Amino acid sequence: MFDKISFILKDHVLRRKLLFVFLGLVLFRVMAAIPIPGVDPVRLESFFANNQFFGLLNIFSGSGLATLSIVMLGVGPYITASIIMQLLTMMSSKLKALYHEEGEAGRMRFTQYSRRISVILAAIQAYGFLILLERQGIIDALAPFDLVTNIFVITGGSVLLMWLGELITEYGIGNGVSLIIFGGIVAGLPQTLNRLIFTFDPSRIPLYVMSLVVAVVIVWAVVVITEGERPIPVTYAKRVRGSKMYGGVSTYLPLRVNQAGVIPIIFALSILLFPQMILNFLVNTTNPQIVSFAERGLAVLSNSWIYGIGYFILVFVFTYFYTAVTFDPHTISTNLQKNGAFIPGVRPGQSTSSHLARVVTRITLVGAIFLAFIAVLPLIMQGVTGDPSLAIGGTALLIAVSVVLDFAKKIEGQVSMREY
Repeated sequence: MFDKISFILKDHVLRRKLLFVFLGLVLFRVMAAIPIPGVDPVRLESFFANNQFFGLLNIFSGSGLATLSIVMLGVGPYITASIIMQLLTMMSSKLKALYHEEGEAGRMRFTQYSRRISVILAAIQAYGFLILLERQGIIDALAPFDLVTNIFVITGGSVLLMWLGELITEYGIGNGVSLIIFGGIVAGLPQTLNRLIFTFDPSRIPLYVMSLVVAVVIVWAVVVITEGERPIPVTYAKRVRGSKMYGGVSTYLPLRVNQAGVIPIIFALSILLFPQMILNFLVNTTNPQIVSFAERGLAVLSNSWIYGIGYFILVFVFTYFYTAVTFDPHTISTNLQKNGAFIPGVRPGQSTSSHLARVVTRITLVGAIFLAFIAVLPLIMQGVTGDPSLAIGGTALLIAVSVVLDFAKKIEGQVSMREY
């Protein structure tokens, strides 16, 4: 490890790429510290502490939403636009062909569509957030001109951060958007540590030790599941062209245990917590029947058991759903057949497609249960410890570990390429 670190520091290309990543993250943190005018920090902190949906959005904004900064939306609109485009591939054969069959040029056009949608989503989200936070008393009442100005500033900040992420991907190492999210998660660690230090109680040392052991085990499990693969053996048939023979080699097709990543958690939280946002609006109406209905609905949704069970089921279901969106056994079977490859013991064509679908369904069961458990783990830890600071697990930990693993692989690939 030390030899590789020494090699990285000596290689001017790698050193320049790492420096670019570092400067990009510093610029992001500087922008995340510039708030929009008229923010009440005390009410803002209380608002995010009591709202899990906005807490999740704060993770994907890179912690910029918690301070209502000029990049308060972060890369959230771009991520949402990318998800929408991937879902549209199921309904549009043209988009599906553009993404899967037209190579790099098709994927670039696909990405361009995602960028355009992200600008529209950023403007809509900026307006919605400003109106909601104004009604909550977190920001001062905005005049029409000030409202339009803030919408342009927030939308521009989101687009600027999306561009910065793509620059990091192109000129740095790793995925720029993921690194921005990771930077926001890590930036919140000092505040959490300060809270633990100031509230330290010697009588709770066994509880702290237990939480530390659980954290280590969870990180190990995330690494194992994230790196877990089911290799499908593939053999290329021998072909004679002229006086030369091609093919006859054996390789494998890696099927990941966690094909969906953290997307199912995002879907589940959006569906589970969106009704809470609607009911919170209805509570402030003047109609007593609507207010009574909204209060009963909020009481049901606030029950930790109902929330936890619903969260677990939704993450489990959406893991299968998103895996079906991103993994097409028929396309893979067709590509294998076109290239003269086959799975030993399985006939090409429909039989290969059915075999791949069966294997993916089985390994996705493990990934779905794991994702659902990771999602509800903070609720379990908070119920056991009674301290939100010790609520280990969840989306933030999954993203952080996945980004570190991907970043380490990218550096390893760069080092290996230069050694050869």
